[in-house]
Amino acid sequence: MNFKSIALIAFFATIFTACEKDNDNALSTIVINDNFETAANGWTGDFADYPLTPDSLTYNLSFNTANLPLPLNVTKKGLKISGNNHSDDLFMFIKKKISGLKANQNYKFNFQIELASNAPSNASGIGGAPGESVYLGAGVTSIEPKKVKLEGFYRMNINKISQSQSGKDMKIIGNVANGTQKSDYTLLQRSGEFSGTANEKGEAWIIIGTDSGFEGTSTLFYTNVKTTIKKM
Repeated sequence: MNFKSIALIAFFATIFTACEKDNDNALSTIVINDNFETAANGWTGDFADYPLTPDSLTYNLSFNTANLPLPLNVTKKGLKISGNNHSDDLFMFIKKKISGLKANQNYKFNFQIELASNAPSNASGIGGAPGESVYLGAGVTSIEPKKVKLEGFYRMNINKISQSQSGKDMKIIGNVANGTQKSDYTLLQRSGEFSGTANEKGEAWIIIGTDSGFEGTSTLFYTNVKTTIKKM
């Protein structure tokens, strides 16, 4: 092999290495900014910590994309999730799968969440306050978070929040008290930062949810979720 051939091989090897490095750098930070004006953008909702029996119908569980209520801008939409907490421990959550990550890579996830709540601050309620006793948490898992049947109840397959207590897979980031003395829907801002590991397929799941000590109906509208994902 002559010197010219060796030089060409070295040149193209350098180009390939540089491109691989550039591509790796391009994926080192990912920003996902979801609002719900036209679609749910891959987010789904569900519930746990309630019984399997027919009595669960009285929980009035519902999840859908809906227009915001007054006095908010009713032309805007959000992810509406609602349930009546007869079990004194109802968990209402939304989740989304993130793909295209590096397999088995550790990441830092920064969440900025906007949601609408009509639970007044410093109000009293059965079992707890409608605002301060409905705890909001978020987290990241390498498996899909979902409810499973366990001893006559629907429970979660992850270590989630439990009212005011953080779990291994989720952390408390606040509550749903609206900061006013009125039962008017108000937009709230909540944020948090979490670490998580992508699975062998380069996937991770984001989960955001409330665990309630308030024995009544909570109806929330998630209007925006911005997630910044960085390699650790």
